[in-house]
Amino acid sequence: MTSSNLSRGAAMWALLSLAIGSFGIGMTEFVVMGLLPDIAQDLLPDLWAQNPEHAIAQAGWLISLYALGVVIGAPTIAGSVARFPRHRVMIGLAVALTAFNALTLIMPTFGLVAASRLLAGLPHGAYFGIGALVAADVLGPGKRAKGVAFVLTGLTIANVVGVPLGTFLGQQAGWRAAFAVVTAIFALATVAIAFFVPAHPGEPGRTLRAELSVFRVGQVWAALGMGAIGFGGFFAVYSYIAPLVTEIAGSPEWAVPIVLVVMGLGMTVGNLVGGHLADVDLKRTLLIGLTALAAVLALLAVTAPWVIALAFFVFATGFVSAALSPAIQTRLMDVAGDNQSIAAALNHSALNIGNSVGAFLGGTVIAVGWGFVAPAWVGVALALGGLAIAVGSFAFERRAAAVPVPA
Repeated sequence: MTSSNLSRGAAMWALLSLAIGSFGIGMTEFVVMGLLPDIAQDLLPDLWAQNPEHAIAQAGWLISLYALGVVIGAPTIAGSVARFPRHRVMIGLAVALTAFNALTLIMPTFGLVAASRLLAGLPHGAYFGIGALVAADVLGPGKRAKGVAFVLTGLTIANVVGVPLGTFLGQQAGWRAAFAVVTAIFALATVAIAFFVPAHPGEPGRTLRAELSVFRVGQVWAALGMGAIGFGGFFAVYSYIAPLVTEIAGSPEWAVPIVLVVMGLGMTVGNLVGGHLADVDLKRTLLIGLTALAAVLALLAVTAPWVIALAFFVFATGFVSAALSPAIQTRLMDVAGDNQSIAAALNHSALNIGNSVGAFLGGTVIAVGWGFVAPAWVGVALALGGLAIAVGSFAFERRAAAVPVPA
C-alpha cells in the first residue's frame, strides 16, 4: 500500500508511528535541560565541588553538541538519501536514533557522553524533514503546514509528558534512567514505522550535489536566519530552566518537572495553532510570532522571581515558539524550489543552530556572573534579530516582485 491510497485508519497509524519517533526526539533533546544540575554533579564532580554554576554551564555543552549534530546531519543526510524510498529511510533513521541514544546511556565520562550527544543529533533533522514530507502526502494536498505540525506534535507532547517524567525519573533514579526510556521509545518507533508507514518513493534523480544547490537561493538563507537567530531566544531560556526555577524563583527541585509540563502544554497548543495560522497567512505569522517571542521573554525576565508569573510566561514562551516552527519550515519549503527533501530538513538545522547559539550564549552570561535571569535578556535580543531578518527578507521579496520582467 502506498500513501496515496491509504484508508483513514491506516493513515492515522502511519502518522502515529512517525509521531512516536518525534516524541523520542523531543525527549532526548529537551530532557537534558531539566537534568543539567544532575548531569554536572555526576560527570563533572571536581568542577561541581569548586563552582556549581560553572559546572552547569559546562554541562550545557551537551545541549550545544546535540544541536551541532542536527546542524551537520540535517542537510547532509537528507540530501544524500533523497533518491531512496522514504519509508526505508525513516526506518534507518529510527535505528540510528536508537543506537546513538543507547551510547549516551552507557558512556562513562563527560567527553564520551558529549560525543554520543553529537552523534544522537545527526539523524534528528532528516527524521523530521523526510517525515514531514511523508505526513504531508498522507494528509493530502492543501495541508502542508498541518502535515508538518502533525509530525511535530510528538515533539511537543514529549514536552508535556516525556520531558517532565524523564526529568523526575532522572532526579530520582539518576539521569541515565531517562535515557534508558528514550532508547526504548526509539526502538518502539523503529518497529512501528516498519509495520505502519506505507511505501513512499524518493526522487531517484536527486543527488546530494543537486540538493545542496538550495544554498544558492538567498531567501533560503534568510529563512534559516529567522529560525537560527529568532528561535535561539527560546533556547537561551529553556536550556537553563532548572536553575531559573530553583535559584531565581526559589522553588524546590520537584517544581522543575511541573514548569516543564507548563512549557510543554504551551508548545503543544502553539504548534497546532501555528500550523493553522501558517496556512492562512505565513508572513504575518512569522512577523507577529517573532515580535511576541521578544515580548514574552522580556516579561519572563522581569517576573521570574515569582513562580506563578514565571510559569505563565514559560507557557507563553512555549506557545509562541512552537507556533513559529511550522511557519519557518513552510517558508523554507516555499522558497526552496525543487529541493524539498533538504528544505524540510534544513528547518531543524536552523532551529538547532538556535539551540546551540541560545544554550552557548545563555551559559556564557551565567558563567561570567550575570545570573540565571540573564539568558532571558539574551533571548530578547535574539528574537529581535530574527524579526529584523524576517522584515528584511519580505521587503526584498516585495521589491523583487515589483521589478518588471523583460519582454
